[in-house]
Amino acid sequence: MTNHAPALSDSLVAAAHVLADVENGRSMTEAITHIPSELRPSTQALAFYAMRHWGLAKGLTGLLVQRAPPNAVVSALLGLSLVLLEAALQAAKGASMPGTPLYAVHTLVDQSVAATQTQRDLMSYQGMVNAVLRRFQRERDQLLAKLSTNLEARYNHPSWWVHRLRRAYPDQWQSILDVANTPPPLTLRVNRRRATVASAVDALTKQGLTCTLLDDFGLIVDQPRAITSLAGYQEGWWSVQDAGAQLAARLLDVKDGMRVLDACAAPGGKAAHLLELAAIELTAIDVDGARLERVQHNLKRLGLSTPALHLKAADASKTNTWWDKKPFDAILADVPCTASGIVRRHPDIRWLRQEKDIDRMAKLQREILNQLWQTLAPGGKLLLVTCSVFPQEGELLAAEFATQHEDAVRLPAPGQLLPVIRTVDNIQTDHDGFFYALFSRNA
Repeated sequence: MTNHAPALSDSLVAAAHVLADVENGRSMTEAITHIPSELRPSTQALAFYAMRHWGLAKGLTGLLVQRAPPNAVVSALLGLSLVLLEAALQAAKGASMPGTPLYAVHTLVDQSVAATQTQRDLMSYQGMVNAVLRRFQRERDQLLAKLSTNLEARYNHPSWWVHRLRRAYPDQWQSILDVANTPPPLTLRVNRRRATVASAVDALTKQGLTCTLLDDFGLIVDQPRAITSLAGYQEGWWSVQDAGAQLAARLLDVKDGMRVLDACAAPGGKAAHLLELAAIELTAIDVDGARLERVQHNLKRLGLSTPALHLKAADASKTNTWWDKKPFDAILADVPCTASGIVRRHPDIRWLRQEKDIDRMAKLQREILNQLWQTLAPGGKLLLVTCSVFPQEGELLAAEFATQHEDAVRLPAPGQLLPVIRTVDNIQTDHDGFFYALFSRNA
């Protein structure tokens, strides 16, 4: 039986549903799970592209539609179609970015209009969608000129986000925003208990793929594919993990026999790396029981589920509910944050967050750190990790913690890693945004 690619109109309307869900506060990861499996790959590609250009989508829609339609899916379809049409018009002039879904202009307009005919509650908007897209073609230059001073349309981030980055990083803020709008690489961390980097690269090469080596553990697959189709997936030879995140476990320098805590452990990448590095007794907790099941699944695939592993659904800020009063030799505190450093992997985050979330998350981070510190043995180490680029969740948080705990000694660690894209001369710089602060506890 031959598998046929779904019609573009079906993918467009499915992506519009996902985008409408994001506008209503649902994460894109969750929204996509409700899309039929045969539509999911194409829907995800379209939705991810739209989220990376949603500021432009909203700006254009605001100029072209006097009154927003009451149907949220139609509004999302218009925004999606407009940024895809802009990409198509740029490509027609010989300018396009890698990873951009490209279609012929006439095909895109035709299929966007056809998308309104796939569902009964969309049918009455056929003429509107057609008129808006054709008007954009006619007035493109004037419309884009009007948006040239619109921060959201220009940088495809909320304006408050742009202002925050400009204040925090006067010299790098534009680079941070540019990286966030670029699709990330597929980065793997080899499980040294089951494979070597050389054997993993050899297997991937036999699949016709090329890889860029990062270090003794990491590599980038230069032609991204579905994870489960890559050689070594079922055998547990590797995990998917950004190069910046791969630093965490190594910074703790765990040794055989140590009693280690991974707080806020889901989805389990850092817990797996800790178990790969040494024969430790690991307690991994997460407040979300469903996500903890994912940790268990990942560790089982990697061959790391051992009697010395303890998974607990628990709140890290309430140690009285899960701690057995035996101190830990090392603690990995990958605390909840705004995730502002990983928006190129999760482009919906920027549109789901509100400015007040920064202070709210920083308050929770302080609570968790203060509780976890009491569980650390004298002479032990605690590693603070956030996948954020906002200083309130990074250096300001770490500095405040150090001043409030006289027995805390700050050790060398990378501090703030800003998201960057690798270059030919320096291949080890392609990573997301993370913050690292390492502390030891005086005896």
